[in-house]
Amino acid sequence: MATKTLKEKTASGLFWAAMNNGSMQILNAVIGIFLARLLLPSDYGLIGMLTIFSAIASSLQESGFTSALTNMERPTSNDFNAVFWFSNIVGILSYIVLFFCAPLIAQYFRHPELIMLSRVLFLCIPLSAVGTVPQAYLYKYMIIKPTTLLRIVSLIIAGAVSVLMAFHGMAYWSLVAMQLIYVGMQSIGKFFLITWKPSLHIDFAPIRKMFGFSSKILVTNIISQISQNILTVIFGRIFPTKTVGNFTQAWKWNSMASNFISGMMAQVAQPVFASLQAEGDRQLKVLRKMVRFTSFLTFPAMLGLALVSKEFIVVLLSEKWLASVPILQILCISGAFLPLYQSLQNLIVSHGRSDLFMWTNIVQILLQIGTILLFAHYGILVMVAAYSAFTALWTLIWHKLTQNLLDYKLLDFLKDTLPFLFAALAAIAIAYVVAMPVESLLLSLIIKILVAIVIYVTIMKLAKAKIMDECIKYLLHKK
Repeated sequence: MATKTLKEKTASGLFWAAMNNGSMQILNAVIGIFLARLLLPSDYGLIGMLTIFSAIASSLQESGFTSALTNMERPTSNDFNAVFWFSNIVGILSYIVLFFCAPLIAQYFRHPELIMLSRVLFLCIPLSAVGTVPQAYLYKYMIIKPTTLLRIVSLIIAGAVSVLMAFHGMAYWSLVAMQLIYVGMQSIGKFFLITWKPSLHIDFAPIRKMFGFSSKILVTNIISQISQNILTVIFGRIFPTKTVGNFTQAWKWNSMASNFISGMMAQVAQPVFASLQAEGDRQLKVLRKMVRFTSFLTFPAMLGLALVSKEFIVVLLSEKWLASVPILQILCISGAFLPLYQSLQNLIVSHGRSDLFMWTNIVQILLQIGTILLFAHYGILVMVAAYSAFTALWTLIWHKLTQNLLDYKLLDFLKDTLPFLFAALAAIAIAYVVAMPVESLLLSLIIKILVAIVIYVTIMKLAKAKIMDECIKYLLHKK
């Protein structure tokens, strides 16, 4: 009975996580299309230059306590309260530091307008800190359905305001407003979804107990943010804002597609693994199923996006973004493998090996930076290609680490991933050939998508892929 309960809870969590991420990505896509047609690449370039600072500050105020609270069997109200006040204090201090560092940031990127822009945008940091503990509570207890509804409402309101501002010529300020409104509504709204409330009885003793574990998650999160944003930092220094904007636009669409899958897995993976800490065989079985499910989705989604990149960009965003097409196509390679990281990483963290998680990420980012700088003189496309190839290959390192914990053999990992990769490659190759004679970009977009889907589903049916049958049965509520 316990196994059935966990299975049902995981399936329900994945379903609502899919609804959560799917609806969010669709809304983000619609809003993004409107904004991309109204704004210039340089507007996105300026915002993109500041992303890394906000991301690192947000990691500092969260400090890995979400994972620490999730790994605790029965966190108390005092545990949540300690993290709440710690996060808010760090969030405020981070904003103060960045407020006074704004001139230095503007000087590095050679754009004086970044001083005021950064000081307003960085208000997202203390706003985000308010919602850290409510988010940890929702994550710990897998309260996904109401979280989904809150995110949708917040994004609709923030997006509508942003589009209206862009329509009235407020340029990059419309992007700033969208982030501030969305983060503010999320942080405040989450308090209405949970029973826990903060108190003025502040005791930081739980922080000291959790910090040994959470500090490694913190370092890892910072390293991860550097990894994700290092290209923008380098490009912002050596390329014009228009080029940075084209990269930022390509990165945005790649991330949206990739994060749909990885975000869905992230909402259930660690809580499920943590509940099976003493059951290695069941953990391995669950992990393999998650890897197959991820592969089933990520390879056709990301390689399909690469297939239709030109049609998608030109038809929906306009020709002014044409330079972002080859960048997006290359990024889709790494984007196809990043969701596979999620389950493997969550398994490592659930075993309490935040140290292993941390050091692997540190080595990864150092090698990434070295690889990028090695190809710095060959232009943006070569630098992005080197980054994507390295990221894809690093999946094998994450697998090796999980193999040491659960005896997940490389041959089994390849069996769980490569069939879906080859099926996706075959589907997009056939779709590409079929659409070659078509001159209309809109018609080509439709044909490529339809043919790729039909071919991929047909291959899955002929191969009798159980993971697809299980997904269909669950959606149709079959037993």
